[in-house]
Amino acid sequence: MTAVLLLAALAVGYTVGRLRPWDRLDTWVWRRMTFMGEWTKSRPQQLLTVAVHVLVRPRLSWNIWRHRHDPLPPKSPPVRIRRAPEDES
Repeated sequence: MTAVLLLAALAVGYTVGRLRPWDRLDTWVWRRMTFMGEWTKSRPQQLLTVAVHVLVRPRLSWNIWRHRHDPLPPKSPPVRIRRAPEDES
């Protein structure tokens, strides 16, 4: 009986490893947060997305929450484009 349970546990572990449900959830959240505009999300959909993000990436969610009111970083200076000297003939 122990051998059957061990083989069943190995089979389940292998299947879960192949399916990678956490990675799929993470990809789903990333796509929703990156490519879907605010106008496409209702409040329950937003809450579901945030809840799944907290479940899948707790440390990143905590860092986002901690730094949500930080000031924006300073802008870099504008790019300067040098012009090649024109040939005077």
